[in-house]
Amino acid sequence: MRRLTHVPIIHSAVDLGSLSESVKAHYAKAVGGGDWSQREKAVTEIWKQIRKSIEALHLDDQRVRIYQDGLPVCGFEEKIVRELSEAGSYNHQLIVELLALGATLEGTEDPRLLMEEYEMQKECMANQTISDRASEERIRRAEHLLKARDAFIAKRIDATLRPGETGLVFLGALHRLDGLRSTDIQVVILGEESDEAIGRPGT
Repeated sequence: MRRLTHVPIIHSAVDLGSLSESVKAHYAKAVGGGDWSQREKAVTEIWKQIRKSIEALHLDDQRVRIYQDGLPVCGFEEKIVRELSEAGSYNHQLIVELLALGATLEGTEDPRLLMEEYEMQKECMANQTISDRASEERIRRAEHLLKARDAFIAKRIDATLRPGETGLVFLGALHRLDGLRSTDIQVVILGEESDEAIGRPGT
């Protein structure tokens, strides 16, 4: 049997990379400047809990395969993860620790779709005052892109997760794993027992 644990994640400022300052500015405008530091404190606590929950699974690390939101299939996936870990990403620090224990890392996303997502996010941050029609088109574009990313992620997991292995897929709130419904992979959300959790968004 193949088993996949969906780890719902929230991104820290480090994970946002070059978009972090724009996101902070937008966040400050929306909810107040002082709240970003509170958000980062909350993110820290969330990652502490994620770490504890994964440790509680008592996985055979040699049979763990890791998939990561935003990590392209590119040939230097581990280099990306280690650089983000060194920059202070809780998410990637945890992955580096799992790799040290014997887990295997997989490139997870289509690089072309990630680049399209990045360009769209830059456009959104640079041009936040748009017409209702343009806003609706932007939403449709974003939804279409997310579905394409999720379909690629599901195919990638199905193609690489081997019998007897447990996958850990770190995914943000809006992602869904519906594409795995037709496979033999049992999917659970971290902290939940039912495999009916497949496809449900994280928090």
